[in-house]
Amino acid sequence: MADAEDVRRLALALPHVEEIDSEGFDFRVGGKGFVWSYPERQPGRPRVIRTDIAVLYVGDEAEKQALLLGEPERFFTTPAYDGLPLVMLRLAQVDVYRLEELVTDAWRMRAPESLVGDLDDAPAAEPR
Repeated sequence: MADAEDVRRLALALPHVEEIDSEGFDFRVGGKGFVWSYPERQPGRPRVIRTDIAVLYVGDEAEKQALLLGEPERFFTTPAYDGLPLVMLRLAQVDVYRLEELVTDAWRMRAPESLVGDLDDAPAAEPR
């Protein structure tokens, strides 16, 4: 089972990552977000930042659909994310090793090409 601190540790272990000040977690590379806390919105209620759910950049609609259909216990979406290459991940439903794979893949898709090679030179995140 993973949590927000695992997201933070894994994201910050990647090169050139910037953490944006927020109520939860929000990480960017090259000015582009790749993983952040889910800002849950319900009609007529204030937005709630959910640190138990991560929003992940996945690259394209095909990958999004594969995750949603293949692992519905872990991944979901909402109408607000229709047409966007983003999925929500229930952190309690994933282990740290899978979370590392997902966060790293999101970083790779958002990092400028000039930075991607630096990933191979970065030290690995410490296992929990």
